[in-house]
Amino acid sequence: MLEHIEKRDALHARFAKALNDNNLDELKQIILDEDIVCPISGTKNWTDVKQFNLMFKTEVGSTADSTTTIYLRPETCQGIFTNFLNVQKTGRMKIPFGIAQIGKAFRNEIVARQFIFRMREFEQMEMQFFCKPGTEMEWFKHWKEFRMKWHKSLGLGDQKYRFHDHDKLAHYANAATDIEFQMPFGFKEVEGIHSRTNWDLSRHGEFSKKKLEYFDPEENKSYIPYVIETSIGVDRMFLSVMAGSYKEEALEGGDKRVVLTLPPALAPVKCAILPLLKKDGLPEKAAEIMNELKFDYKCAYEEKDTIGKRYRRQDAIGTPFCVTVDHQTLTDNTVTLRYRDTMEQDRVKIEDLHKIIGDAVNMRNLYKKIVG
Repeated sequence: MLEHIEKRDALHARFAKALNDNNLDELKQIILDEDIVCPISGTKNWTDVKQFNLMFKTEVGSTADSTTTIYLRPETCQGIFTNFLNVQKTGRMKIPFGIAQIGKAFRNEIVARQFIFRMREFEQMEMQFFCKPGTEMEWFKHWKEFRMKWHKSLGLGDQKYRFHDHDKLAHYANAATDIEFQMPFGFKEVEGIHSRTNWDLSRHGEFSKKKLEYFDPEENKSYIPYVIETSIGVDRMFLSVMAGSYKEEALEGGDKRVVLTLPPALAPVKCAILPLLKKDGLPEKAAEIMNELKFDYKCAYEEKDTIGKRYRRQDAIGTPFCVTVDHQTLTDNTVTLRYRDTMEQDRVKIEDLHKIIGDAVNMRNLYKKIVG
């Protein structure tokens, strides 16, 4: 076993060195030396290793003979760097601080596949966190742990997340890792965390002839901040939440249900109000409850079909709570509160619904899990 581990580590070191040296011939040789075959066809007839262009090139101009070649942005962060001083000075920000944004990015993917996981046009959320030179590795570790804590707070299963440290670093980075989630097709990246050093601000300053430096009043000197980047794909995050929440559960009696165990804070519908019957004043009482809750939470109202079928429909769209109004409600102002994940039912007072639902779906309580 030790011999096997030693061989594996030596191969990994050789592979990482070839990547960082951009030695395509060595990468091809590794494939040949290790006798690697295609997992689908079994062939060993490999082409040479090639660099692929991940940028989209297009042209802009009013006439065909006066066009200029441009590239669609492969990342969204550069606008933050060019506006770094504007934000810092107008906001009177002190290092360390971060600037966050959301926007579209474009990648010339070799093969767009796996539903919305790999697309040529996608939405990115990110933060560039500016810090003092020499402290970047401390902040890299902080954001690495903090972002993982945020992902795990959603309750999709701690075992479904892992870090993947990069073997090959980008030319501007001195550390990089990915947070991967266990999709139906394996562990895949949903967020990247990178220490970008001061490369971006330095290069923008060099070509704009404007110093993008921060004056530190405590040290009475100027310097170019270092940057820690956290970048997450909105589409991939959505896919991970849906994949982690979708379940088909077997029930007693041979029945089964489809349920989306969405984090309550993310569920589009928070509560369903269900009168047991469409008569005897139950719909009117249910409407009263609906009118009480609808200003704070997205609620659904249903009175068609049996109560069991209505429960199943709400399970399928991920509604965390169902409130059933019955004849007892008319006498003591209590309702049956059903919990989506466990299917347990409690008898609660109508006046307590707001607090019970609010505690579960409030984003504030989710944030408290992370920082608290």
